[in-house]
Amino acid sequence: MWRYSQLLPVKSPSCVISLGEGWTPLILSRRLGKHLGLQMLRIKDEAQNPTTSFKDRGLSAAISRHYELGAKEFALPSAGNAAVSASAYAAAAGLKAHIFMPDDTPEPFFHQCELYGAVTTRVKGTITEAGKVMSDQNGDWTDLSTTKEPYRVEGKKTLGFEICEQMGWSVPDAIICPTGGGTAIIGIWKAFDELEAIGLIGPERPRMYAAQSGGCAPIVRAIEKGSDDIEPWVNGETEALGLRVPNPFAGRLILNSIRHSGGSAVAVADQEIEPTRRTASKLEGIDFCPESAVGICGLWNLIESGKIDYDEDVVLLNTGSGARYTNL
Repeated sequence: MWRYSQLLPVKSPSCVISLGEGWTPLILSRRLGKHLGLQMLRIKDEAQNPTTSFKDRGLSAAISRHYELGAKEFALPSAGNAAVSASAYAAAAGLKAHIFMPDDTPEPFFHQCELYGAVTTRVKGTITEAGKVMSDQNGDWTDLSTTKEPYRVEGKKTLGFEICEQMGWSVPDAIICPTGGGTAIIGIWKAFDELEAIGLIGPERPRMYAAQSGGCAPIVRAIEKGSDDIEPWVNGETEALGLRVPNPFAGRLILNSIRHSGGSAVAVADQEIEPTRRTASKLEGIDFCPESAVGICGLWNLIESGKIDYDEDVVLLNTGSGARYTNL
């Protein structure tokens, strides 16, 4: 992703902490698109990042910039993938990571973080409770919580850069984005404005669709109610752990990105997630995570409701690998 370094916040090349993240393939669907009734479905396969998720983009940018600013230790609450990514990039920088995760997070996430030397804390509850425990400790560290610092969004915007470049500096009609904390949907939307400002694309924009589980869908509820703010979701539960974010911090930015694009948000039944993941993986030979299965279910619902037409060019984000989800 550092091919776009002139549009990223790190000033000194010596401070870039990279493990080879980014420039993941934009795969033309072989069978899944037809299965859904689409003529053109492209899959942005973020499972091919170094720690197997799109979190690597944001954490590479954030840790690089904070390292440049003199940070020595990092901390963040996470549902899993961001924790592994932060642990890896902190290790690459020779720095320490403190990780706070819900205690029902599958064990491989904890093991991977500890392999990289991170200090892990298990917290009863969701990522919200994990964040509270982290905050209460008041450690002498840099907080990498989702959208509570600016640089993870800067890394995530490279998704938008790549999609446009891989499509010959054009944009799709729609992007399906499984959404929890919202850095991807905010970053991708930001990317289009920057690309237009430097003359690489025109004013056209894709419709942005946030996909969530019905067990934790605060963004969907806010869109449906026409609210300007997101109300916390009580007792959020879903097997797509990365989407179990009851109260995303950057709610207004998420809602603005969706609404300005002409898109929407869609919720799917939790019981559909694992069967969809298995079917999609068999159809494409791609390692889909549960969060991406939510995106696929959401895409199906959008097609069925007429919000996406069969002849539109659609990009689906596979946000990561499902290999660590040993609970499924």
